[in-house]
Amino acid sequence: MNNDKIESIKKELNGIFKNIKDEIELENIKNEYLGKNGKITSLSQLIREIPNEEKKNFGMQINELKNIFNEEYNNLKNKLEEMKILAKLNEEAIDVTLPSTKIPSGAAHPIERIIESLESLLMSMGYDVVEGPEIEKDLYNFELLNLPKGHPARDAQDTFYIKGEEYLLRSQTSPVQVREMLAHEGHEPIRIICPGKTYRRDEDDATHSHEFTQMEGLLIDKNITLGDLKGTFESIAKMLFGNTRETRFRPSFYPFTEPSVEMDISCFNCHGKGCNICKGTGWITVGGAGMVNPIVLKNCGYDPKEWNGFAFGFGLERLAMLKYGINDIRVFYINHDMRTLEQFDRREY
Repeated sequence: MNNDKIESIKKELNGIFKNIKDEIELENIKNEYLGKNGKITSLSQLIREIPNEEKKNFGMQINELKNIFNEEYNNLKNKLEEMKILAKLNEEAIDVTLPSTKIPSGAAHPIERIIESLESLLMSMGYDVVEGPEIEKDLYNFELLNLPKGHPARDAQDTFYIKGEEYLLRSQTSPVQVREMLAHEGHEPIRIICPGKTYRRDEDDATHSHEFTQMEGLLIDKNITLGDLKGTFESIAKMLFGNTRETRFRPSFYPFTEPSVEMDISCFNCHGKGCNICKGTGWITVGGAGMVNPIVLKNCGYDPKEWNGFAFGFGLERLAMLKYGINDIRVFYINHDMRTLEQFDRREY
C-alpha cells in the first residue's frame, strides 16, 4: 500500500512541472508536495506504521522523491527567473535608431568669456589675479588714489555711498590695487589684474549701466616705461580683436596716473576709413591707462624715486559689445533666454 503511494507520487512528478507558467504556480506546487501537510511530507508520518525491517527502505524512497521534486523545482525556478529577466530586458531595450533626447546645456556669458580670455593672456605674462571687497572705504576708493575731497568723481550723483561718506560701493576696481600695494609695504614688485563688479550712479540706457564690470591691471617695478604699457596693450588688443588691429595712445588725464592716455584700436568695421561705429575717426577707444602717479606710489608706501609702473583699465561690457557686435549693454543683464548665450558659444574668442 505504502509503495503504491510512492509510485503514484512519482508518476505525478513526471509531468506536473510541464504546465507551470510562473513562480506563483511553482510555489503552490511546492506547498502541495513539501508543505506541512504536503503529499511527500505526509509519507514520512507513515514510517511509524510499517515494520522495522522496511523502515530504512521506505525512508530512502521518500528521500528519493524529495530529491526528484527539488531537482525539478530548482531547474524550473531558474528557468522562470531567466525568462523574467529576459522579458524585462526586452521591455527596457534602447532603440539606438530613435532620435536622442537633447539635454539643454548652458554656455559661458560673453562677459565671462572676456574675463577668461584676458586672465589667460595676462597670467601667461606673469600677472596674478586679485580680488577685493565691493563695499569699500573712501580711503581706498578715492583718497589714496589722489582723488581729494571735492573732486567731481566723489559727487554723490556718481557714487553709491552707504554710510555717510566713509563707506561706498566701489566705483572702480582700483582699490584692489591700493590694498595690494599697501600689503607689499613698498618692498616688492607687483604684477596683478583685478576683475570685478563696480557701481556708479548712471542712468541705465543702451550704453550705460549703474552696475558694470571692470578689469584693471597694475605693474610696479623699476625702470618701467610707457613702451612697456604699449606692448602690453597691443598684446591684449590683438588677442581680443585679431592680429590686424592697430593700437595708439592719446593724451588724457586721470588723477592716479601721470602721464595718462586713452587706449584706442583701429576700427574693425571700416579699417580706418571712418564709419558710424568709430564716429568717423577710424579709431575706437577701449580703455584708459598711464604711468602710476608718484603721489599714488607714495600714498601706498612706495618710494617714487626707486619704483615706478603703469596701470590700465577696461570696461568689460564695452569690450564685449565691440567684440560680439552688441549695440545695447542691457543685453548682458536683462535677457535670461538660454538661446542668447548659445549664439556666443559658436564664436571664436
